[in-house]
Amino acid sequence: MFKSLMNLQIRENIVTRFSGHETFTLRYTWLPKAVHHIKSDPELFSREDAMVSLGVGKNMVRSIRHWALAFGVLEDDPNIPNNRGRTLRLSQLGEALFGDDGIDPYLENMSTLWLLHYNLVSKPDSPTTWFYAFNLFPRMEFSSKQLLDELQNLNNETENKKVSSSIIQRDINCFIRTYVPPKKSKNEVIEDTLDCPFVELALLRETTTPNSFCFCRGTHSSLPTEILVFALLDFWDTYNPGINSLKFEDIAYEVGSPGRVFKLSEVALSEHLHKLDTVTKGALRFDSTAGLSQVYRSRDYAPQDALKNLRSSRSK
Repeated sequence: MFKSLMNLQIRENIVTRFSGHETFTLRYTWLPKAVHHIKSDPELFSREDAMVSLGVGKNMVRSIRHWALAFGVLEDDPNIPNNRGRTLRLSQLGEALFGDDGIDPYLENMSTLWLLHYNLVSKPDSPTTWFYAFNLFPRMEFSSKQLLDELQNLNNETENKKVSSSIIQRDINCFIRTYVPPKKSKNEVIEDTLDCPFVELALLRETTTPNSFCFCRGTHSSLPTEILVFALLDFWDTYNPGINSLKFEDIAYEVGSPGRVFKLSEVALSEHLHKLDTVTKGALRFDSTAGLSQVYRSRDYAPQDALKNLRSSRSK
């Protein structure tokens, strides 16, 4: 009952957003490129010559800005009065990943894709279709029409400005293309068929039924435990602050949880959790005695500590 009420409150507080990407999914070079340019020119995306600097068209400039903010690698500079998005800066995550001493400056590692995916879909203020599909949508297998109906209902329930079904459908199409490679025809331009990097995560697949898709719950062996730790701690601090233990079921299935966002099977999640003591040097511990499986937090250990640990494990 409590969980149902909490999920209802999350649903009611969503500020729906179904645009901004200009129908473009993320390209491999966009986030490193955005970070590189913003470091030297924080007002780049407000300039008329941004197309020349970034080497893309006007709509793609808007899309790059949208994704850099949506993934949380750039943020509004709070030190600028009445900024309203004109001046941007690297976020803590953007600096850790793509900064001068970043752990993956050219977006070459699968671990970074998993981390960015988590950051994109795990919060109610995330792009609405992405958050809803991974956290509140009750179906593992679904058609585009079923997702459209759900999102239209969500939009009608909120006090936000109502948007047309065609806009929501374009958002759904972009969501699908984020995780499912597009079908390519002989007449398509190569640039238009470039897959989004998140296709590599294999989180969503097309079924044999036309325009029908299925989330892929499983092992996802390319997901490092360090990234799961980052997600676990962020989920803990966001949705369950002030407590020193979390139940396995919450970590597996609750809104914004690693199990739900990464679509992990219970066996795969359990295997990751059994590594917590070693990976966090005792800060987190998984215990499943007396029929109760929980993760315990014995001392402060921040999500950024998990990224430092990932860097350390790569350097060995």
